[in-house]
Amino acid sequence: MKTGLITSDTYQNHNTGEGHPEKIDRVTAVIDNFKKIDNKELIWKKPTKFDQSFLINTHSSEYIDLVSKSFPENGLAFLDGDTVVSPGSKEATKDAVGSIITAIDGVQDKEFENAFCAVRPPGHHAEKDKAMGFCIYNNIAVGANYLINKYKLNKVAIIDFDVHHGNGTQDIFYNDDSIFYFDIHQHPLYPQSGRPNEIGIGKGKGFTLNVDLPKGSGNTKLINAFKNKLTPAMEKFQPEFILVSAGFDSHQGDLLGQLNFTDVGYENIAIILSNIAKKYASGRKLYMLEGGYVAENISKSAEKIIGILTKDMGD
Repeated sequence: MKTGLITSDTYQNHNTGEGHPEKIDRVTAVIDNFKKIDNKELIWKKPTKFDQSFLINTHSSEYIDLVSKSFPENGLAFLDGDTVVSPGSKEATKDAVGSIITAIDGVQDKEFENAFCAVRPPGHHAEKDKAMGFCIYNNIAVGANYLINKYKLNKVAIIDFDVHHGNGTQDIFYNDDSIFYFDIHQHPLYPQSGRPNEIGIGKGKGFTLNVDLPKGSGNTKLINAFKNKLTPAMEKFQPEFILVSAGFDSHQGDLLGQLNFTDVGYENIAIILSNIAKKYASGRKLYMLEGGYVAENISKSAEKIIGILTKDMGD
């Protein structure tokens, strides 16, 4: 089964400064590993340019203007205490957004059956009007809005297994019944949101499902949450496309998280997601790299997930 691997050289130019955990080797390790494996089912693509109007569906025009003016001519600048930009961040940020648009077009046009976007910076902390937690634009949210607006889909599911709650994605879709947002994360931990009582408001009430886990939870609690909470929710919602915020800082030994998931855990939930996608979404799904701060962990975990995508393993 053909899988799109969307990446770009520009991620290397997003300089976050010495000692910052969100660094170049996070993506380089993934790319180098897949070059070595040389999987014939992978279709390598670079992000295409996209219309700025696609950002306006997700972020305010004032915020987009602020970001566009923030990239320094030299050195580093800060959008918040953790979110750093450099001159090369401008193209890297555009390509991160462009990767999910390219991946969606590839799946919708049947160029490949599913996709994995290996780019940086990540996006799930970025709110409508604010950068946060290493994130500038909310790539996964732009993708969801793109599916709704361009392809006229009515139901899109976003699944987030980063160790940190995706407050930005939740914020953007909290009053929206066309997007179901499922987030499993560690609590207590930055950004201190994502409690089970946060379920959406207005027409979006009941379309947000948060599972917060204590540190040290391990694979069993991860897999049980996908089987016992996500699967019934998807049976009710029946998504037409599945977008996955794939953060590997929940991996055992990560620098910023302590959930102690392993490659086997990610492989198991990838199978569950493949089954859900086949049942309701004609198999349509894609993964977007979020966090994860040990390069080897990201590389091995991505390899397991793409192994499922290229074989479309399921029940």
